[in-house]
Amino acid sequence: MQKFNISGMSCAACAARIEKAVSKVKGVESCAVNLLANSMSVEGSAESQKVIDAVVDAGYGASALDEFSKKISVENKSDDGNSETQMLRNRLVSSLCVLVVLMYFSMGHMMFKAPLPSFFDGNPVAFALVQFILSAFILLVNRKFFISGTNAFKKLSPNMDSLVALGSGISFLYSTVVLFMLTDAVVKNDGSLTALCLKNLYFEGAAMIVTLITVGKLLESVSKGKTTNAVKSLMEYAPSTAIVERDGIEVTVAAGEILAGETIIVKNGAKIPADGTVMEGHCSIDESSLTGESIPVEKKAGSKVFASTLCTQGFMKVRAEKVGQDTGFSKIIQMVMDASSGKAPVQRIADKVSGVFVPVVISIALLTFFIWILKDADMSFALSRAVAVLVISCPCALGLAVPVAIMAGCGVGARNGILFKSSAALENAGRTKIVCFDKTGTLTKGIPEVTDVVCYSSSENELLSFAASLESRSSHPLARAVMEKTVGMKFAEAENYEEIPGSGIKGTVCGKNVLVGNSSFVTGLDEVAKDELERLAGEGKTPLLCSVDGKLIGIIAVADSLKEDAAIAIEQFRKIGVETAMITGDNEITAKAVGKKAGILKVFAGVKPDEKSVIVAELKKKFGSTAMTGDGVNDAVALTSADTGIAIGAGTDVAIDAASVVLVKSRVLDCFDAIRLSRSVLRVIHQNLFWAFIYNMLGIPLAAGVFHHRFGLDLNPMVAAACMSLSSFCVVTNALRLNLFRAKKYDTINEDQKIQNRRNDMEKTFNVEGMMCSHCEAHVREAVGKIAGVTEVVADHNASKVTVKLSADVDDSAIKAAIEGAGYKVN
Repeated sequence: MQKFNISGMSCAACAARIEKAVSKVKGVESCAVNLLANSMSVEGSAESQKVIDAVVDAGYGASALDEFSKKISVENKSDDGNSETQMLRNRLVSSLCVLVVLMYFSMGHMMFKAPLPSFFDGNPVAFALVQFILSAFILLVNRKFFISGTNAFKKLSPNMDSLVALGSGISFLYSTVVLFMLTDAVVKNDGSLTALCLKNLYFEGAAMIVTLITVGKLLESVSKGKTTNAVKSLMEYAPSTAIVERDGIEVTVAAGEILAGETIIVKNGAKIPADGTVMEGHCSIDESSLTGESIPVEKKAGSKVFASTLCTQGFMKVRAEKVGQDTGFSKIIQMVMDASSGKAPVQRIADKVSGVFVPVVISIALLTFFIWILKDADMSFALSRAVAVLVISCPCALGLAVPVAIMAGCGVGARNGILFKSSAALENAGRTKIVCFDKTGTLTKGIPEVTDVVCYSSSENELLSFAASLESRSSHPLARAVMEKTVGMKFAEAENYEEIPGSGIKGTVCGKNVLVGNSSFVTGLDEVAKDELERLAGEGKTPLLCSVDGKLIGIIAVADSLKEDAAIAIEQFRKIGVETAMITGDNEITAKAVGKKAGILKVFAGVKPDEKSVIVAELKKKFGSTAMTGDGVNDAVALTSADTGIAIGAGTDVAIDAASVVLVKSRVLDCFDAIRLSRSVLRVIHQNLFWAFIYNMLGIPLAAGVFHHRFGLDLNPMVAAACMSLSSFCVVTNALRLNLFRAKKYDTINEDQKIQNRRNDMEKTFNVEGMMCSHCEAHVREAVGKIAGVTEVVADHNASKVTVKLSADVDDSAIKAAIEGAGYKVN
């Protein structure tokens, strides 16, 4: 894809003209012009120079943008005297100063009885000449409208500037003709004609039109700048210089000049300019620019560090591995800019209308003029109606309705660690009806950890100490979980260590024979232990039994724990009416246990990687637009097949490449926030499009005088100009509301408690006869636990009661049938 900077555009009609011209170039497959960013993306094999020539021939400027570093420098340019905003501000100040004087002469003496200099008493020609000179000065100051509009006419592609030039120019030329008529009337001493000519002067109208349009352009320019603030704030994280070690000497160079393999010196308070590995030293690194977490991360020799992160304390030398646009931070910026400069599918309607908008408006203005002339209206009235039609029509609002919302949404998303790869991805995410999750690494932490410690004939410390003595010699993931649990504990070294693959480990600790493993390895279990094993297995946990000298002393349960925010995220999805499902290759028992904890009712277990996309397709048929969230290579196909693929940022490169949305912080809640943000963007787009269409649909007939005879409603050209200037400003300002978006900040403990309280409210108790022992309780738990919506079953044979906790409404008859199906009676 080739990228270009475009200059000279003033409205959506300009963008449509450029797209049409470039699309005709041989080798161009697609072309997208972004009015907001003044950029163009071209796909195909066409030469850059031929594309630039096509843009120039269309009447605009273009320059190739091949290096990402150039893009950053362009986006970070300060708002100096040569910037569009500053030029508009200068034009406006000059115009307003002269306009005040012009309005004093043209209307002040009539509206406010302001006295004119005695020179003008009985001198109507001088009175008109002053207005002519002052209005000519204002039109000269705002000559850009006339230059751009005239050039567009020459290319047979009139734009918004053409409408302004026509409206203001016609008013000025008509008033100039009237001025000559006034001179003739004065020479002939024709008092009635002189009065009529003075009444039909519209010099102040011509000047007011361009001044008010300039006001709107300035407001629009300032607002457009604010929509890109989020993106620009990201760019500020990138350091401009770096210290590298060359030939044993520290040299300060531009960040873009660092070479892979060079040694970077990072001092206290400096930003890291490249991705690399710490060679020596120790630092506390603030990685909030990438992860959003402000708590510093300790780095030492061998640790990975990333560009844009800040060294808050310490000193280190880093070997540069990824530099320039290859760093992770540069790719994030590139992703945001690509998404912002692309076109969303919803923009197609606005583009089609914008392409023919200006010619249609000019035709309506001409038709308005001739209809009023044919209806015997005087020339000035007919001209005012035609000019009002020209200046009230605003293609800019149509052209900006979608891009400003997309730009603001992408920037806000990036600021919150949510990266949309394209504008289409941002739009599609908001239409999601069901979100599918992978289990391991997505809903769960992906790292086994100890969840339960059940002791029988020992204390917890003694049990963990014996287990750690053996597990410290093992490299198995479950062993690492036990060692993580026993950090800081003292334990004896094991002798005669032996590992039996698939079963467990054994050895001698302090002269005692110790076994740690599964139930087939550690034998001689009593009924209590068997019931405990069944309970743990039902919760998706892996039990490690520990025996000393042939006697079971306890059970250590290990599981891949659910992320702290997973259940909260699922709860939030439920509140906004989005369904959730889990698709995993894990076994059914573990999958259902995790699903219950998370609050997910639709669980698909034992699914092979190539089968995940099939399930996604089935859910799409049933529910509609589907999103898939995953982190591994086995999720890539499903991520691609879903309407929206969401990759956890800590996942594999394959998953990230296959997804259309990337979550930098790897929080499940960010998946919810991505869809919530997308919905907000869609809402703003729809509001903007509605305003842009309804404004023109109501404004043009009103300006044309359609309601003049029936309701006496007219629209002065100056009022029409004010409406036009505000229309674009309203659209851009509405999009700025997206900057108020904030990712949900949840108190995990409080939210967990709320969810638990809600589930406690959905609790049912049944009186059951026939339960005699713990085996009976297990049978009831198994039977009732299979019902969708059941999160927990507590059976008590002593009290003859079964308590069922629910995450969804389940009919009593279904629970009763399950209990009786297990062989027990419900009273």
